[in-house]
Amino acid sequence: MMPPENNSKIKWVEYVSYLMDEKFRLPGTNFRFGLDPLLNLIPIVGDLSGFAVSAVLMVTMAKHGASKKVIVLMAINIILDTTIGAIPVIGQIFDFAYKSNTKNIKLLKEHYQEGRHAGSGNGIIAIVLILLLLFLGLMVYAVWNLTGWFLGLF
Repeated sequence: MMPPENNSKIKWVEYVSYLMDEKFRLPGTNFRFGLDPLLNLIPIVGDLSGFAVSAVLMVTMAKHGASKKVIVLMAINIILDTTIGAIPVIGQIFDFAYKSNTKNIKLLKEHYQEGRHAGSGNGIIAIVLILLLLFLGLMVYAVWNLTGWFLGLF
């Protein structure tokens, strides 16, 4: 299976993924990181912005032929990244290592180059987006309450 004719959208997705996950290199090492873990240093707002960018990338990939299986796997990557990334301290460390956007680009390339995960994701995208939004709402509610509880201890 070949990538869609309109390759500019796919290039845009690859660039934004690179920017979010691998733009910078820690000097003297091969360790790369992007804007996502830096944004997540800002409580709640950083998590929401990283989630929003990842969701837009997923929707773009779905509109350009990603299969239902690929979309579900991408959603799992995003949910895992958002959930663990929202945990104070542990989440910041996790965000530097777990690169959900890069994993999602890899899934899309496997879909095109190897013919894996065949099919179209257009029919499932609304369901996945609704589930992601519900999940995000629950996560924000939990983080908000946990933060209030934690601050109440001091």
